[in-house]
Amino acid sequence: MKAQKLFSYVRRAISDFDMIQSGDKIAVGISGGKDSLTLLYALNGLKKFYPKSFDLIAITVDLGFDIQDFSKIEKYCSNMNIDYHVIKTKIAEIVFQNRKEKNPCSLCAKMRKGSLNELAKKLGCNKIAYAHHKDDMIETMFLSLIYEGRFHCFSPVTYLDRMDLTVIRPLMYVPEADVIGFTNKYNLPVAKSKCPVDGHTKREYVKRLINRLNTENHGCKERFFHALLHEFSAK
Repeated sequence: MKAQKLFSYVRRAISDFDMIQSGDKIAVGISGGKDSLTLLYALNGLKKFYPKSFDLIAITVDLGFDIQDFSKIEKYCSNMNIDYHVIKTKIAEIVFQNRKEKNPCSLCAKMRKGSLNELAKKLGCNKIAYAHHKDDMIETMFLSLIYEGRFHCFSPVTYLDRMDLTVIRPLMYVPEADVIGFTNKYNLPVAKSKCPVDGHTKREYVKRLINRLNTENHGCKERFFHALLHEFSAK
């Protein structure tokens, strides 16, 4: 995927769901993975020609595994003149050593988002951009159906009233395959977290299930996504 196609996807999402207004200061959550680095590239590129002016900063929550090198990401941000902040935490120690969570993803995500929101607010941001792509949204819908018995997915735009922050998801129209292609084409400096449960989660199981369904029922993944869009428009 070329940059122009990425910008087109992101601009469409921002326009369809009114994600950005003039004067916004947006914190982009940078995990170090392909999705968040692609999102930062997209928003920085869009910033140059989008009719509404907005500012960007980048924030990484260091989970404390002590094996991620963020120096290349720091340089990546510097080349785009984007302020980069790393929050040092002990989330990994709390989740895996102290609590010994059997299903650690939920607690880890909650603590990570809490740290990110707190710093974003302190730095004067009014919005946070998460890098959830199209496949993430479909997978979340399936996770809710299978494990919670409800049809649910996070919204493209979510207002957090306790923090007075708005979460936006500009990659919502971008397929994961295109994110992978973009990351490889533009050689983005991925510094993926070495989480011990990576690849062994319920989300990974659901991802494989959806891909199998799509192979056996060509195009059904796209229909799943349209079902989600219908729900969003109905609200």
